[in-house]
Amino acid sequence: MILAIDTSLGTAVAVVDDDGVVRAEAASENPLGHAEVIGDLLLRALSDAAGPIGSPVPGHADPSSVTYVAAGMGPGPFTGLRVGIAAARTFAQGRGIPVIPIVSHDAIALQVLLADALSGVETERFAVVTDARRREFAYSVYDGLDDDGLPIRTEGPALTPRDDVDAVLAGLGARRHDASAVPATMLGLAAARALAAGRTIGPDDALYLRSPDVTMPTGPKRVTAPAPSGDRS
Repeated sequence: MILAIDTSLGTAVAVVDDDGVVRAEAASENPLGHAEVIGDLLLRALSDAAGPIGSPVPGHADPSSVTYVAAGMGPGPFTGLRVGIAAARTFAQGRGIPVIPIVSHDAIALQVLLADALSGVETERFAVVTDARRREFAYSVYDGLDDDGLPIRTEGPALTPRDDVDAVLAGLGARRHDASAVPATMLGLAAARALAAGRTIGPDDALYLRSPDVTMPTGPKRVTAPAPSGDRS
């Protein structure tokens, strides 16, 4: 089983079989409070997932049944995104299992592409657009699915001012698809397909698209500077 965790927008957790069957999911759309809800959502998803024969609690999954952890790597705000990545890495380290990094926009794109395929709609080039705050949007452009059933990302993730996003996407020939949540089920499915294909499709590090607000000091603080010679105060 694959445990999928994403906190790039809200907080989303899912348990997915390696063949893509969804066993359980739990989510909070609140863009804040990731640290406060992630533990309860993990417990709920693992409790709701139908477990294999031999689970300690019949009919429920045991953490030892999880063989991979899929982590949404963003793009997303620093504070929120690191909560999910830390949870994924901590769970994986405790179990001694691998972490599969997935670009969070790819999970949204996979949901769009599968919905179009089920409805018989031919998907045109589109862009996943998410709120990056500070009057900016994050976007990634997609051109369908590849032979492994994974989204083909041709641009991004990248940032653009909110007022410029439509012009940017028009220049790329992509229709706009706004998203306010990342489906953890699709994150898990993308991880399952990447595993089946023997591919790595996400970065090892979080996708922070802007520099952090905190910068290293360029010199000693005034209160820590040496006192002038002869100054005994």
